[in-house]
Amino acid sequence: MVEALKINPAWKGRSGPLVLVIMDGVGYGKYREGDAVADSRMNHLDAIKSKSPHTKLKAHGKAVGLPSDEDMGNSEVGHNAMGCGRVFNQGAALVFASLKSGAMFEGQSWKEIIANVKNSGTAERNSGAKREGVLHFIGLFSDGNVHSHIDHLKAMIIQAKKEGVKKVRVHILLDGRDVGETSALEYIDPFEAFLKEQNTDGFDARIASGGGRMWITMDRYGANWPQVERGWNVHVHGKGRQFASAHEAVETYRKEIPGIIDQDLKEFVIAEKGPDGKSSPVGLIEDGDSVIYFNFRGDRALEITAAFEEDNFDKFDRGRRPKVCYAGMMEYDGDTHVPKRYLVSPPSIDRTLGEYLAATRVRTLAISETQKYGHVTYFFNGNRTGKFSDKLEDYVEIKSDVVPFEERPWMKCADIADKVIEAVGSGNYDYIRLNFPNGDMVGHTGIYQAVICSMEAMDIQLGRIADAVKKAGGIMLITADHGNSDDMYEHDKKTGAVSLKEDGTPRAKTAHSLNPVPCIVYDPGYKGEYPNNPGEGSLNEGLGISSIAATCIQLLGYIPPQDYDKSVLKF
Repeated sequence: MVEALKINPAWKGRSGPLVLVIMDGVGYGKYREGDAVADSRMNHLDAIKSKSPHTKLKAHGKAVGLPSDEDMGNSEVGHNAMGCGRVFNQGAALVFASLKSGAMFEGQSWKEIIANVKNSGTAERNSGAKREGVLHFIGLFSDGNVHSHIDHLKAMIIQAKKEGVKKVRVHILLDGRDVGETSALEYIDPFEAFLKEQNTDGFDARIASGGGRMWITMDRYGANWPQVERGWNVHVHGKGRQFASAHEAVETYRKEIPGIIDQDLKEFVIAEKGPDGKSSPVGLIEDGDSVIYFNFRGDRALEITAAFEEDNFDKFDRGRRPKVCYAGMMEYDGDTHVPKRYLVSPPSIDRTLGEYLAATRVRTLAISETQKYGHVTYFFNGNRTGKFSDKLEDYVEIKSDVVPFEERPWMKCADIADKVIEAVGSGNYDYIRLNFPNGDMVGHTGIYQAVICSMEAMDIQLGRIADAVKKAGGIMLITADHGNSDDMYEHDKKTGAVSLKEDGTPRAKTAHSLNPVPCIVYDPGYKGEYPNNPGEGSLNEGLGISSIAATCIQLLGYIPPQDYDKSVLKF
């Protein structure tokens, strides 16, 4: 438990609440071409910015706990940083460190995974002959470093071979979101060559199944369980269209579905013909096998984990549920301890903003739609499920539409704004935090017109909330967790020129950007406690988004903990 925050005697108070607005995926673009944020008519945001102090915050790389400044930020680490006020080493950095030191392979979970494969085998159904267990890997197949990294997979395969595992099957979730939208073969072909090098001395490793990450397996927050069901059926039961190789599957779908990008590719099963001439899947998941879900990020790992681990599972009919030894790359939920077995411990995040505010008896509302609800609650609270205080905190989830984001680019921003405006006027809350998912979720589609629509729809709601905040005598702090919509085209890293497709149109970029994000302090009832001249210069500069926590504390009239990263305010 933390102690209550100390009151700042210099603070003169406001009659309304502090509203923290997180514009997910909205940054300041490096390139003019492809910056959908700059191309949008953000009249309300521009008006707010013109009359308020503002600065830019770092939201990627080391500023959010990732290994290097070449690593793009993401919503998970971004909300962790904003919510805990400090920078903790995050998923990718922890996994790389564990691999480098060898700690992963000395851990109990890894040992159990390997021992199960080597020792537990099961009887073949028909012949009764013993089969050694198979080690299966499921995860996002790229080096995007947001949910996973292909180098982690390779390192584990090499180690498994060293420890005497004979058979490995890999179930690949194609990215096209944190990396190039049609880059799948850039990972599949070298990986097949890597497996060929490993397949000596009786070792047999193959790709067994796959599909796009937004079509199978990687749903989150219970938004689309049929997506997870498709993944379960293809990975476990081998149900899906059969191909001789993953390369063939990708090329076939691209020819048959013009314009499809990797994240949306349909499911596929790798099959081979047996002595009887019939094709059968090369990698069904059977009793006695071990399964590693090698994503380190938790939000899109919990549902497939539940399908493997939960006895009383009711989201879809699993059919035959294999008895496997299952592990996640990390613990995806520290409160419920999911999964039961994991290879690398996540950062231990304590003393978060939410915990301090609950101890200080600050009345709080957290709200977003399904796609980012977990970010303003679970991730913002340091990967903690549940509230710090049932009496002081309210969490509201607006159900997201289960449709492609480019078809509803406005998403639920108006519904979120409706609830926030009601809450601001009610006088029931001192602090409200919300996330508008538009810039991130629509940005990932790569469809420029849809992103423009999403930005302008969100801007209308920013104007409505600003009016409500002004009327109530509150403050609005506007920021983002990372960039995305600000960098919608692929650019040549050396020249900055837009990369073009064969038809001469820009090649869409669906990944997050490395760009800084806004920090705007809209304080219409300003009483002189801190420099507040409109424009740049009034706020501290060169900070990361971890400064948001201390900034919120100061704008609520309290003194931040000494070890919190510095506020943007020049008190």
